[in-house]
Amino acid sequence: MNLNKTMQRLTMTALLAAAAAALAGTPAMAAQLDSDARTAIPKDVQQIIVVDYRAMQNSPAAMDLKARILPPELKQLEQALKVSGFNENHDVEELAFAAFRVGDNNAKIVGIAQGQFSLPDIMATIKKNKVKATLWHTNKLYPMGASGMLVTFLNPTTMVFGSTDAIKPALDARDGYAPNLLTNPDMVQQMGTVDTQPLWSIMDQKGTQFMMRSLLGQASQLTDYETIKKRLLGSTYTMNFQNGVKFNLTVSTPDTFTAATMSSLLNAAAMYKKVSGTTVEKQAIDSTTIDSSAGLLEVSFVASDSEFSSLLQSPLFHSVVQ
Repeated sequence: MNLNKTMQRLTMTALLAAAAAALAGTPAMAAQLDSDARTAIPKDVQQIIVVDYRAMQNSPAAMDLKARILPPELKQLEQALKVSGFNENHDVEELAFAAFRVGDNNAKIVGIAQGQFSLPDIMATIKKNKVKATLWHTNKLYPMGASGMLVTFLNPTTMVFGSTDAIKPALDARDGYAPNLLTNPDMVQQMGTVDTQPLWSIMDQKGTQFMMRSLLGQASQLTDYETIKKRLLGSTYTMNFQNGVKFNLTVSTPDTFTAATMSSLLNAAAMYKKVSGTTVEKQAIDSTTIDSSAGLLEVSFVASDSEFSSLLQSPLFHSVVQ
């Protein structure tokens, strides 16, 4: 799997689903991972995305957008969830995806769903259908239909699901056989700055480097980006959809000079895109603020619901999600 490409599509999926929910007027809620969910994420995680799943499910526009740009790996996860016998429209409240590395570059994605699950009813259905569980440590893994995916319940409000080679490393982390997210202080610190938002994501250094190259486009050729990228430490983004659409991206660097340099490069990229962009795209760029402060690169985008709706139809949007 090409993890970098998948992460780009993952990011766009979550952002657009949240934005479409904003157009539907869904109120903002916090999307936080409980302690069991956090320990089920391996230490070497590249990106975590957490979204209020109710906002997605309540918006036909969000589901339509998600269907068009969802990476194949996540389509498999979501389809498995649908055929597993769980009523995700009512049971699943928050949905998270974590992309992590196993070995050198062997990338895996695991899903985590949180909500109010009626375990007695679910177990009764499993028993009725004569579904046999397999054990991994002390965890019972149940097949999710014919999808090839497995699911296990960490507690009555948290389940982990994914392919065999993704869910087992997640459970190794949760059960203490391998380091988990809580032993990664950089990612934990980043999470603490954003997890009160209805949609948030954190990225490690490699994920941030790839994202910034994509954002810079041709502007990355204006300087020695290969040197600068090593000074990008990590990033977070949030989206809030009360009273319009508000997106905030923060990239951590070790010093003021690096942050200021990245700010200049991004502003150059924005100016280049503005020259060749449509009226809608130019308006979007005008609504974007790029600045730096105390070693942080900060990008903010603010738009009304109608403005963002127009942007989704623009060539710029289609070129980003390809």
